[in-house]
Parts: sequence; structure tokens; C-alpha cells
Amino acid sequence: MNSILCEIIAKKKDGLIGIKKSVPIGHVQEIAAQRTDYRNFRQAVSHRGTINIIAEIKKASPSAGEFQPYFDAALLAKGYADNGACAISVLTEEHYFHGSLAHLAIVRRAASVPVLRKDFIVDVYQIYESAAVGADAILLIAAALEKTELQEYCEIAATMKLDCLVEVHNEDELSRAISCTAPIVGINNRDLNSFTVDLETTARLLPMIPASTAVVMESGIKTKQEIERFKGLGVSAFLVGETLLRSPNPAITLRSLNS
Repeated sequence: MNSILCEIIAKKKDGLIGIKKSVPIGHVQEIAAQRTDYRNFRQAVSHRGTINIIAEIKKASPSAGEFQPYFDAALLAKGYADNGACAISVLTEEHYFHGSLAHLAIVRRAASVPVLRKDFIVDVYQIYESAAVGADAILLIAAALEKTELQEYCEIAATMKLDCLVEVHNEDELSRAISCTAPIVGINNRDLNSFTVDLETTARLLPMIPASTAVVMESGIKTKQEIERFKGLGVSAFLVGETLLRSPNPAITLRSLNS
């Protein structure tokens, strides 16, 4: 695991100590168990014959800094939903991406499409927390989890009716994702060591994924031509963040990629 990812995960684990003391897991599980309003994320990213874009909402990133001087999660969510997003990804990591669970709750109320919690899930507590706050799916980063943890987290999420997007960056991580029969695999084109982006990562890993698995391409997508190319290769959906958030009008930019 690279040093940046180690640093983020260490901080996440430290923060969870206090959170778990202030709100015990039993209380979070009770709230999560009351949910009956799950939206089908897997179905949303698997529609054939359409361009399926998961539009991302985040305030900042370690490599890009702040995206917009005026951040309005509800406005972004509504704009995305009205312009063809099949789902919305919300960054909830606090220290490096300036996110929060409050942003996810706001997005949940503002849009009717499925909502993905994108964070560094390193504890079972976070799975129940995700369900309790209104997520329909969670991101599991293969590089951040042992094989047994990945399997366990997928199984627990399934009992909560949460879909899992299992993110991989290389052949070893993909092998672990396939072995735990992840129904949705995300190929992240961003190298977590250098933060450089190479779209050919998706082209290289895609043929190794079972046909029954939904594939989400992540990072570096900028043009309609790129989307059309990789859709033709078999990608099910595209997670687009910085291209939208750097745009003067993210909703219109989404529409241009979706049309």
C-alpha cells in the first residue's frame, strides 16, 4: 500500500475511534435496519443501450485542491439528476477531500437516483453508518483491504441491501475482487502512488473481468469520444468527477457527455 493511501487510512481509523465511542455501533445498526427506501445502484449502472454516468460530488481532492468557491451539494445533485446521471457519487472523507456524511444526506434528499458513498471504508461500522445516512452503495478499495476483509464487507453490505463498488488498480487487486464475486468492479485509472492517470489501465484489465460483472471506469474521463470507445469495449458505467467539477456548469457538461 502506498504512503498517501496509508496516511489517509491511518487518519480515518483514528477518527473512527472517537465516532464509535460517541455513537455506538448498536445504535447505528438500529437506524440502518429501519431503512426500506434503497435504490438499485447495480441496476442503474448496468443499463444496456445507454450511457451510464455516475456524476461525482466532492469539494476538493489532494491533487487538485478546492474545485468550486461556492459549494452547493443539493444544487449539484439536482443538476446531475436532471441531466442524465444514472447515479451520484458523494465523497464523504473529511480531511483530504473536505467531504462529510451531511453532504450525502443532502444529495439523497435532492435527487431520486441511487447514491454511492465514496470514502475509505476500513471498518464494519462504516457499512452500517452508510446505510443509516442514506447511501445505496459503498466504495470498497481493494488496495485498502485484505482479501478476507473484502469478502466480509461485501457480505455484510449485502445483508443491508447496499451494493458494493469494488475498486481495483491492477491485476492483483482485480483477482481478489473476482474471487469475492464482486458484482460491480470499478477500474480506477489513477495510480495511487504517483496520482498519474492512464486510461489504458481500463483497456488492460477489462478483458480479465467476467461478462456477468458490471464494470465502472473511474478517473480521467474527459470526452464523449473516450466514453464511446470504452463503452464499445464493454464498460458498463463511467464515474466522472473532476471533468464536471472543473466546468463552469457541471450539469451542462454532464449533458454533453450523456447526449
